[in-house]
Amino acid sequence: MKDFNQRIQKQFGPLTLQEIDLIRSYFKEEHLHKNEFFTEADKVCNRLSIVQSGILRVYSLSDGKDITQWISTDNDLITDVVGFFFNRPNRWNIQAFSETVLWTITQDDYRKLCVEFPRWNEIEKALIAKCFAGLENRVFSHLSMTAEERYNAYFEQNKALFNQVPLQYIASVLGMTPETFSRIRKRQRDNS
Repeated sequence: MKDFNQRIQKQFGPLTLQEIDLIRSYFKEEHLHKNEFFTEADKVCNRLSIVQSGILRVYSLSDGKDITQWISTDNDLITDVVGFFFNRPNRWNIQAFSETVLWTITQDDYRKLCVEFPRWNEIEKALIAKCFAGLENRVFSHLSMTAEERYNAYFEQNKALFNQVPLQYIASVLGMTPETFSRIRKRQRDNS
């Protein structure tokens, strides 16, 4: 319970214990086995989760090419936005890369929480702004940073991932080919 409270505070900001208890009553613990799908492309994602532990990969197959859009780890929010908020088929597959534990809220419960807890709309607005700022930062880094600068920034923020997932997934997240990623990685090791 304490762990959930801390993660809720981290995601949604300062809340009273009563507010946290109310939010907690809508989230249920969910377990995914390695390789199990959270949601699949062309289906509608009907839940939003906070990653308690584990790794999820957000990816798509396009013209026979595997494109990893994101890798989610502890404390990340995970959903397919188009599916969850707009009830449209997903563009992305979200799959557990490892044994994963989530705190999950369904679309229906999310709507009930909005009615029962009017302040949720304020929290949701701040959360969307935070996600949008993250997306802007990611686009900016892809447009303004060299491949090596993107590698270094991602490595500093996600060192453990480099030993937990295949490196071609990280290369894809960074918008580079596995060959470019390998050259940069080798240069970084040689300079260490």
